Amino acid sequence: MHSSLGTKLLTATAPSNTFMNSIFVWAIILLVCMVIGGFFMIRKFLKVLPKNDGKSKLDWQNYWVETSRHLWTDESKAFLDKLVKPVPGPFRDIAKHSIAAEIGKIAVESGAKEVTQDHCIQGYIKATPKRDNKFLVAFLNKNQIDYTPYKHLMDK
Repeated sequence: MHSSLGTKLLTATAPSNTFMNSIFVWAIILLVCMVIGGFFMIRKFLKVLPKNDGKSKLDWQNYWVETSRHLWTDESKAFLDKLVKPVPGPFRDIAKHSIAAEIGKIAVESGAKEVTQDHCIQGYIKATPKRDNKFLVAFLNKNQIDYTPYKHLMDK
């Protein structure tokens, strides 16, 4: 009995190449997904680390959003919604929050009574990477808004 079982184990065939290739492909897919997830987790972690003043970037964003909350009008909120519309859905809320924080900071520091379209455009330029300026220019042209007063901010 033992000899027949041992013979079967010794003569068993190796898995097919198709099976081994599919295992390899799934291992690569899993590794890529873990790297992408890790990248976003590290970015979020770095935002939460305190700076020299003891507050993190996220703390400052929350501070400026709360400080400027009473300055926002329905029109300025709607304009911000239009600005962040092209951002993919899963990231839209985060982008909107960080842009709103920069807009709020500009409005509060300028002593404004309410957030205006001018504050929104300036805040958008300062809060987003330079590569997003192409979208902003196209958006402003489409809505017939003159962006020449903001060109100096886009060039930085």
